[in-house]
Amino acid sequence: MSKLPGWLGRVGAELTELGERLEERRAAAEAEADRDADAEPPIPTAADHPAATADHVPPPPAYAPSVGARPDPVAAIPWGMRVAAEAGWRLLVLAGTLWVLMRVISAVQLVVLAFVAALLVTAMLQPTVARLRRYGLPRGLATAVTAILGFVIMGLVGWFVVWQVMDNLDTLSDKVRDGIDELKRWLLDSPFHVTEQQINDVAKNLSDTIGTNTEEITSAGLQGVTVMVEVLTGILLAMFSTLFLLYDGKRIWQWVLKLVPAQARPGVAGAGPRAWRTLTAYVRGTVLVAMIDAIFIGLGIWFLDVPMAVPLAVFIFLFAFIPLVGAVVSGALAVVVALVTEGVFTALMVLLVVLAVQQIEGHVLQPFILGRAVRVHPLAVVLSVAAGGMIAGIGGAVVAVPLVAVTNTVVGYLRTYGQEAALRHAPQPRGATAMGAAPAPTPPPTLPPTPGPPPASGDEGEEKPPVQ
Repeated sequence: MSKLPGWLGRVGAELTELGERLEERRAAAEAEADRDADAEPPIPTAADHPAATADHVPPPPAYAPSVGARPDPVAAIPWGMRVAAEAGWRLLVLAGTLWVLMRVISAVQLVVLAFVAALLVTAMLQPTVARLRRYGLPRGLATAVTAILGFVIMGLVGWFVVWQVMDNLDTLSDKVRDGIDELKRWLLDSPFHVTEQQINDVAKNLSDTIGTNTEEITSAGLQGVTVMVEVLTGILLAMFSTLFLLYDGKRIWQWVLKLVPAQARPGVAGAGPRAWRTLTAYVRGTVLVAMIDAIFIGLGIWFLDVPMAVPLAVFIFLFAFIPLVGAVVSGALAVVVALVTEGVFTALMVLLVVLAVQQIEGHVLQPFILGRAVRVHPLAVVLSVAAGGMIAGIGGAVVAVPLVAVTNTVVGYLRTYGQEAALRHAPQPRGATAMGAAPAPTPPPTLPPTPGPPPASGDEGEEKPPVQ
């Protein structure tokens, strides 16, 4: 029994040592669990992270497989293709807008041509109205006098042309018949071995063609009547439009400006007067050049004893409003009339007169009279006349070049205005940069005193209003 306490003591010591070892293992296991928790955080959920919404996507866990991110579609398209696409859809919108505009203009072609003709006539007559206003006439009276005189002169010119053509029609038909007979004799004696039977067959075929197509000719005549009605309607519309433009053109322009957006209104208000000056210079210069061509070519035709010299001169004046093409057509008409009526030598002389006058016009008159007011490249003139003729016939060919000239003036002014506006709104330089960028001051010019009577008492410093 004496050994029992010692055995119990050894058992207690071993139990105590065993408990300490268990505690150490538990502590080591907890420390390893803490390290694993720090290295691999638990998967967050929407309940654990309320801020994880559609705007904030949490990162994937470490055990998720790595997947390569797809590139942005915008970044995947080449830069040149993106620029081409951006320009392409804008060009499509512009093309669609122009197509709709052309369809609308084609639907009201008569009204558009009449208004454009009224603008051209107004540009020609408006300086006369302004001169009469300076002489003291009221606006209504000055407009009435100018419009009546202008319309009477244009009507007299048209009546004179018709009268001359009708008066010389019999003589011209006789000379045309003689010219055809002379051409027939020349063909029979020519080295082309043309027989009289062949010429008679051509004449017979021509008369058969005319007899077969009588219905088409009749319908063309009826269509010609319709065209005459439309022409008379357009003339009346142009006359009324001219009256209102001469009398109330300023208020019409102010009303048009109200339709323009407020941001673009200052630029359009500055471009309008410049466009009108360009149109006025073009019309007045073209009228002067056409008069010079008609006078000198008409005198040459008259001295060569070509019939209908005065009507041909008037036709040359009217066709001069179609640049390039009109001069060729009117000159060819004069040469053909001279060839049929007077022979080959007279036709060659008329051709020389026409070429000489047109060369003087192209190299001397137009640069001197029109000057820098109308600056349009010859290629632009040819293309615009061709396009205007294809779209609206003779009227389109007449208004094509002034339209291009006015558009050129407006675009140039708006481009300069936009550059100046950008410079005005740009930040100003400061400090040393401002000192270096500032222009050197220039002293005002000194003018010599002009002798004259002294002003009357009470007139010193009084500014007189400008003449309206």
